Amino acid sequence: MAKINGNEIRIGNVLEHNGGLWVAVKTDHVKPGKGGAFAQVELRNLRNGSKLNERFRSADKVEKVRLEQKDQQFLFESDGMLTFMDTETYEQIELPAELLGDRRPFLQDGMIAVVEFHESEALNARLPQKVICRIVETEPVVKGQTAANSFKPAILENGVRVMVPPFVGQDTDIVVDTETMEYSERA
Repeated sequence: MAKINGNEIRIGNVLEHNGGLWVAVKTDHVKPGKGGAFAQVELRNLRNGSKLNERFRSADKVEKVRLEQKDQQFLFESDGMLTFMDTETYEQIELPAELLGDRRPFLQDGMIAVVEFHESEALNARLPQKVICRIVETEPVVKGQTAANSFKPAILENGVRVMVPPFVGQDTDIVVDTETMEYSERA
């Protein structure tokens, strides 16, 4: 494991802190008028999901953990647990569904997700950055309407609401960015 300075912590970094594994959810670099600068970091525990706000000065050293990443195929969900399968060894693992949070509806049967492991313990799952979804409900297309910064609401087949440009109609396949949960382009 590598030691990094407190001001080098970035969103998505996994740290060993207070005897647990934490992922940086939000970082804010603060330079107060008096005293030294510090990084205000919101951390989420990878094992139990609890949150923690910590201040790290640039002189503080933290352990950055490298997680082993494997592509796994999503099989099914039962009792709040997501079941993934290693496509090479056919070994199956289970992860809690709340791990994905509001991105859970974008997980589709057979989708390949990246599961992160620490010493053979599955901790986290990441969806592909872009997924294709179908629009089931939106306002009709209006001829002559420009796409200049005007968006309309649309409901996807998985129940998620996104804002789409006016030229996108119902029953259209679109590409959605799973990081920002926003329309990216037509499929």
